[in-house]
Amino acid sequence: MSIPAKAYAAFDPHSPLVPWEIARRDPGPHDVQLQILYCGVCHSDLHQARNEWKNTIYPCVPGHEIVGRVVAVGEKVTRFKVGDLAGVGCMVDSCGHCDACASGEEQYCSEGFVGTYNGRGPGSENTYGGYSQVIVVKESFVLHIKHPEKDLAAVAPLLCAGITTYSPLRHWKVGPGKRVGIVGLGGLGHMAVKLAHAMGAHVVLFTTSPAKTADAKRLGADEVCISKDPEQMARYREQLDFILDTVAAPHRLDDYLQLLKRDGTLTLVGAPSEPHPSPAVFNLLFRRRSLAGSLIGGIRETQEMLDFCAEHGIVSDIELIPIDYINTAYERMLRSDVKYRFVIDIAASLK
Repeated sequence: MSIPAKAYAAFDPHSPLVPWEIARRDPGPHDVQLQILYCGVCHSDLHQARNEWKNTIYPCVPGHEIVGRVVAVGEKVTRFKVGDLAGVGCMVDSCGHCDACASGEEQYCSEGFVGTYNGRGPGSENTYGGYSQVIVVKESFVLHIKHPEKDLAAVAPLLCAGITTYSPLRHWKVGPGKRVGIVGLGGLGHMAVKLAHAMGAHVVLFTTSPAKTADAKRLGADEVCISKDPEQMARYREQLDFILDTVAAPHRLDDYLQLLKRDGTLTLVGAPSEPHPSPAVFNLLFRRRSLAGSLIGGIRETQEMLDFCAEHGIVSDIELIPIDYINTAYERMLRSDVKYRFVIDIAASLK
């Protein structure tokens, strides 16, 4: 037996996404079945649909920022009941026994976590994501949603954009007394500004666009620096404790490394399709600076992030769209023509 579900899929790198029907497994003893209400649109969805990372399994049903309602649970499920609001992020499984998994950091699973889409499920079948009506997921990879129901659409991007920025901010101990730079004000950057501000840091937003100054301050930035202005950049030389770089396009990392204090860290979370220019080693050596990366977050930390956001009233700034707008949304996303995240109204438009 299986559960039929309507979806949107990419069948090759060059064609638009089109309607398709998929089959979900019936819930097993430890599974939770969600009726998907909303699904965020991540830049990774576009990369994957168009095979820009050269690893796409077709047909591909994207979507890993999923919010829905529990409609069925397996007999051994204890943490969820029918009617609960719940979320699914970027992962639906991992090996469960390596050091990373034992530490609650399944995103670094030594055997590779199973992606919510474009991953290999229990029977080695391709996993399908949230551009669909229904999803069935192991209980241990399902998350509780505590936000008010009216905010659910804007909660969806927290499942990727939220945790992608929250995890490094927590890991590098961002908080009161820290001066923190955020590079880029897009889907990731606007969440980073909100979260760093809520954590009590002094936030400096770096952008190439002067038009984003007012919005950055509305979101919680204390200062805004136009990064293409050398005089403005020079004012922040050796002034920052930590920088989170959210830009998903190649750019000069040296421009930001020199803004760090001694022992400061520049952490990358943007994933460009082409490499960044290699930084000069002296910007690292002479101030004992670090260049690091960070990948989403584990399930425990993702739940912590969702609870933190619910407590502080934090959601994403979104534009709600129907599913048949997705190909236009991808083109607009490439032009940075969205403030700041598209979310698909699955329940209302995928029928």
